[in-house]
Amino acid sequence: MTGTRRPPRPVVLLLPVPGGSAIHDLWAGTKLLVVFGISVLLTFYPGWVTIGMAAALVATAAWIAHIPRGALPSVPRWLWIVLGIGGVTAALAGGAPLISVAGVEFGLGGALHFLRITALSIVLLALGALVSWTTNVAEIGPAVATLGRPLRVFRIPVDEWAVALALALRAFPMLIDEFQVLYAARRLRPKRIPRSRKARRQRHARELIDLLAAAMTVTLRRADEMGDAITARGGTGQLSARPVRPRIADWVTLGVTAVAGGAAVAIELICHLT
Repeated sequence: MTGTRRPPRPVVLLLPVPGGSAIHDLWAGTKLLVVFGISVLLTFYPGWVTIGMAAALVATAAWIAHIPRGALPSVPRWLWIVLGIGGVTAALAGGAPLISVAGVEFGLGGALHFLRITALSIVLLALGALVSWTTNVAEIGPAVATLGRPLRVFRIPVDEWAVALALALRAFPMLIDEFQVLYAARRLRPKRIPRSRKARRQRHARELIDLLAAAMTVTLRRADEMGDAITARGGTGQLSARPVRPRIADWVTLGVTAVAGGAAVAIELICHLT
């Protein structure tokens, strides 16, 4: 009896996880501010303490939001191979700290730097995914318009930017589904097996051109349908006009994030001074 392999879990983004929680109920602008603040913090202080603090915040928020394990995508095998090659290459750089094995010293500095960068990347990806899993895409546009209101003094078209972002976020999952259907339909079509390598390259080129033409056609059709729907609902101004403001939970979230970030920076500075 042969065991069946489980199909890999796809990457699911821009689709909120069903259910409700305190994280789901937060204002979208609060989540964007938290992502921006943590990103800036990790840019200027990419130490282990700040990375651990950000990871703890993300893990706590995921636990509060009841994110299921099935929402996590499967890690492809080629990514593990790339990480392994990168780790070995970085380890060859050496550097402090040094360890001695059988009288031979090895530098762990390069490997530790690689691990730190990898951990930082994973934390930022998890933070973005958490926002995607707990936020409705319809709330992003109004939040960006509200946060960018002070920029209107400088004649910056904040509302137009918010509308463009809202349209892109709404169209992205829809277009992904359309492209997957097109690709599946293309694979089901009967194919003649080419006999030469040149014929195989020509066949792949023709298939690519056909897929691009079909994708452009589907995109234009979807854009026309979305434009008619937006016009029927009052125009693009409705995409960025949603009277939602921060509440007590939002201020508490921002305060906790600021305190945790400040504590992590203070610990980092104390460790460097000592």
